[in-house]
Amino acid sequence: MRQILVVDDNMVSLKQVAAQLAGAYGFSLVKSGSEALDLCAREKPHLILLDVNMPEMDGFETIARLKGNADTAGIPVIFLTGDNDTATEIRALESGAVDFIVKPVDKSILYHRIELHLQMHEYQTNLESMKLALENSIVLSFADLIESKDSNTGGHVLRTRNYMERLGRGILKRGLFRGVLTEENLAPMVQGSPFHDIGKIGVSDVLLLKPGSLTPEEYSEIKQHTLIGARVLERIAEYTSAQRYLEYAKEMAEGHHERYDGKGYPHGLRGEDIPLSCRILAAANVFDACMTERVYRKALTREEAYGVILQGRGTEFDPDVVDAFADVFAGDGERGVSEK
Repeated sequence: MRQILVVDDNMVSLKQVAAQLAGAYGFSLVKSGSEALDLCAREKPHLILLDVNMPEMDGFETIARLKGNADTAGIPVIFLTGDNDTATEIRALESGAVDFIVKPVDKSILYHRIELHLQMHEYQTNLESMKLALENSIVLSFADLIESKDSNTGGHVLRTRNYMERLGRGILKRGLFRGVLTEENLAPMVQGSPFHDIGKIGVSDVLLLKPGSLTPEEYSEIKQHTLIGARVLERIAEYTSAQRYLEYAKEMAEGHHERYDGKGYPHGLRGEDIPLSCRILAAANVFDACMTERVYRKALTREEAYGVILQGRGTEFDPDVVDAFADVFAGDGERGVSEK
């Protein structure tokens, strides 16, 4: 049963609305904005009926705090108020409320408005899920195409993305990089990671597939894929509505070959000057690349690849990222990386 949170400092109003909701919806009743915020921190209602005029924290301050929290920002809020004037209604809608109902509340109007906004919210949620699924499909398909240029399969893309997500969650669990890495920005980082080698579309297949050692000139050309990728993604972003994962994709395309000791490319960035997304991806990408057979070398075992990451602590890779990597991936060998 869908849950409605009713917030009103007037007990008579609370009881009236409760009687109208009974049997049709589950509901919780609280008498203040602070109680509403506390309840929403524990359980997430499907919709909130919020009184405007309350002592200490009024409805406008309450909704501002709800909208300022990523966990509650999406909950539809309908204002209930005895102030039947245009200014209050406009302010209510401008604050982020989906609707405005004048008290005393008519039961049929209340039901109609609740159902309307619950259905609209469910539709928008489903639409966002479908959009995300389509974006992910396009991202992975395009990344597979790019990876095929240097004889890799799509498995590399999927595994690297998976490793990055697991490593990111391990970093969060350790409490590292507080305020820089969060649950909210890890998702677009992971979504953007398959684009990291998109710049290879601008590099000759002859070089990418060359079985022997590269000359210094050839290696310089290969290294350009980082800058090419950043330019391509910047152009894509120009013609696309704001998408956070594209910002991270550009960042990682340009910086995934930077090294913690400053000996990487294309800019020779050092330490925390390298974006965190690139530091996380670097370890995930190298880990899988070591276990992927290339035209110029055989694949390493899982244990050997694991050792490469640990040996690069403080030189190629961020020490904190490597420590989190060790926590996350120790003991994976017996299950096999293909299961990850």
